[in-house]
Amino acid sequence: MTFFSTQKRSLVFCALLAGLSACAQIPDSLQTAQQEDNVKYPQLQIKGLFQARYLVGMTKDVDVNGLHHADGSGTSNNFMLKYMRVQVRAQISKRTEVVALANLADFKNDPKSRVLENAYLKYTFSPKLAFTVGQFRPWFGIEETYPIDIIKSLDWSNQYSEFGKLGWTSFQIGLSATGQLKLGEIPFQYAVSVVNGNGKNQINDNDNGKQYSTRLVFGLSKKYNFNVGLNGGIGEVFSQKVYALGVDLSSMIQFDPRWSLDMQLEAKQATNHVLYNTLDPETRPSNPDQYLIRGAYFLPNLRYEINHKNLSAFELSCRYEYLDTNFRMNSNPRQTITPMAGLEFLKNYGARIQLGVQFDRYKHQVDNTSQYNNNLFIVQVQSRF
Repeated sequence: MTFFSTQKRSLVFCALLAGLSACAQIPDSLQTAQQEDNVKYPQLQIKGLFQARYLVGMTKDVDVNGLHHADGSGTSNNFMLKYMRVQVRAQISKRTEVVALANLADFKNDPKSRVLENAYLKYTFSPKLAFTVGQFRPWFGIEETYPIDIIKSLDWSNQYSEFGKLGWTSFQIGLSATGQLKLGEIPFQYAVSVVNGNGKNQINDNDNGKQYSTRLVFGLSKKYNFNVGLNGGIGEVFSQKVYALGVDLSSMIQFDPRWSLDMQLEAKQATNHVLYNTLDPETRPSNPDQYLIRGAYFLPNLRYEINHKNLSAFELSCRYEYLDTNFRMNSNPRQTITPMAGLEFLKNYGARIQLGVQFDRYKHQVDNTSQYNNNLFIVQVQSRF
C-alpha cells in the first residue's frame, strides 16, 4: 500500500507537469519575438563570495566547534575559511536560465559530498509559474529566500541546519514550481517542491521515498513589509511516513531614510527521522513520530545608513534561538543567543566586518559531547563580488 501511494503521488505530479508544459507551448506574439531577436544569448553573469572568521572559545575545555573535552584538549582559537563561492548564471533564452554555484573552500575537507551547491535549470512561463529542476534550495521558511552573504546574523539558524539534515531545507535534488499571484488584494508567493531528501551531490536517492513540501507567503502590509509564511511537508523515508510544519513572520519598518528595523520570527516542527533511523530497529518504536524536532528563533536587526564614501551602514542584531531535537523522548533543549555588530563598507554587503558572541546553553550538559554550555567570540569578514 505504501508503494502504491508513492507511485500515485508521482503519477499525479507528472501529469500536472505535462499539462502545464502543454499550456506553455502557445507561441509568443510577433512583437515579443522581434524584441527577443535583439537580445544576444547566452548572457553570462559571474558572482562570488569570500568569507573568513577568527574564533575564540571562551569556555574552559570546550573547543571552537562547541565540543567538550574532559581531558583539556581541543583548539580554543582558530582562523577559519568559511566560503569561497563562485556562481555562474547563464541566461540562455528569455525564459530559461542555468545556475551553478560552488564553494571552493570545501576542498579543505573531503569534497565528495561538498563543493557543488547549486546546479539547476529554471524555466519561467510567467511571473505566476516557473519550474526549477536540479540541485537547489527548496523554499521552506524565510532563510531559504536569501543567500548567506546577506544574512543578518553570524550564520544560518540552528533549526535551518537541522532541517537541512532532514531533507526539508538547504541544498536538495528535485523539482520545484514557484510563482507570484494575488488573493483579492493580497499578494502571495507559493512554492511546491518534491525532492529526494538526502542532501546535495548524491548519485542516487537512498530509498524510494520522496519529500513533498509547500510554502505560501502572504503580504499583509506593504507599508511595513509584513509577510506571513506557512510551510508544510509530507514524505516517506525508508517506508516510514514523515512530516514537517512551519510558520514564519517577517517585517521591515523604515523609521526614516537612515534608520530601519528588520525582524524575523520562525518556528518549525518535524519528524526527526535521521535520529530514528540511527536506533536499533528491534528496540525503537514503530512510529517515527515519537522522535520529533522543534525549533524557533527571533531575529531583530537594526540598521543605520551612514552613506559615507568609506562606510555605508552600521548594523546591530541579536538572534535568540530555541531548539530541541528530540522533545518527546529525551528532551534537552538548546538555547542560543547571538548578539552581533556589523560595519558595511560597500553597499549591498559588498564588504563588511562583523563582531559578536555566541552563547549556547543546554538544559542538561553531557561531558565530551557538543551538548555543553559554551561561549564563542567571532570576528567575521566578507566580500561579495
